Amino acid sequence: MDARSRMWGLRWTLAHVCGGCGGRSLTHGFGNESKYAAIARETTNLRLGTAVTVLSTQDPVRLFEQFSTLDLISGGRAEIIAGRGAFVESYSLFGHRLEDYDELFEEKLNMLLALRDNDNLRWEGSLTQTVSGMDIAPRPIQEKLPIWVGVGGTPQSFVRAGRLGLPLFIALLSGPARFRRLVELYRETAENAGHDAAALPVGAGGHFYVAPTSQQARDTFYPYYRAYFEQNMPRPVDNFPRNTFDEWTEPGGGLLVGSPQQLVEKLLEIHSALGNTRYLAQVGLGGLPFAETARSIELLANEIIPAVNREIGVALAR
Repeated sequence: MDARSRMWGLRWTLAHVCGGCGGRSLTHGFGNESKYAAIARETTNLRLGTAVTVLSTQDPVRLFEQFSTLDLISGGRAEIIAGRGAFVESYSLFGHRLEDYDELFEEKLNMLLALRDNDNLRWEGSLTQTVSGMDIAPRPIQEKLPIWVGVGGTPQSFVRAGRLGLPLFIALLSGPARFRRLVELYRETAENAGHDAAALPVGAGGHFYVAPTSQQARDTFYPYYRAYFEQNMPRPVDNFPRNTFDEWTEPGGGLLVGSPQQLVEKLLEIHSALGNTRYLAQVGLGGLPFAETARSIELLANEIIPAVNREIGVALAR
């Protein structure tokens, strides 16, 4: 089995809905490590990590120590997807300036990589703290704690991930066709920087709901997704019409809502366009009842994942 086959997988993560900032959440990963520790105790195979950890407004030392602890508890199953996030309210909350938006993320990402790669940290910070040689503990079980770069649609973000030779995780805010050239740019940049682009995994993820039929999926999910969309976008949205929702669920769209067969086809479309080895399904949006969320996860696990694996020639796990 080749590297692509070993790494292909579909995963799910629960969306969180919190109050504050007009319905927007400022949690963006804070405190989730303790929840994942509880999940680690009850599981043996699941990889554990956030949909995105907003690194810009977190302390890299504390973040590394938290995920190293999670890695120890889980037996080596922790990983980080580091991104900048779509919201900016947390910058002033934690004493950062929006003028430093890009530089802050770049420096904190480099510091996080230095923490991963060195037991003893020596770091000269500009927007971060200076550390003049300290042992950082605990250390993870994995030789290198996996650190992905989470990206939206900014070309510079793809270039950064390629230059650093880090795995790429794409938030599919629209259909995969838009991202095809950006993934090529990522791989070209990685090769030019001396990395083996073919060995770098690409992941993708987005909003997801599956029901036995397409009509049932759309009718059930639309009111919850409308509430989510109107309350949680970076820019206020007064109305999210049904025809826009339906358009986004069509082939080529980035919203995965439909029957199992339709979503198999959309996942294969994404895989064909991006060459991704992972898809992360974000479920439970907009207050969708737990029973509906659970049924969607069951269909994902029992019907969609096996069908996708068969189509791309990946052996099913035993």
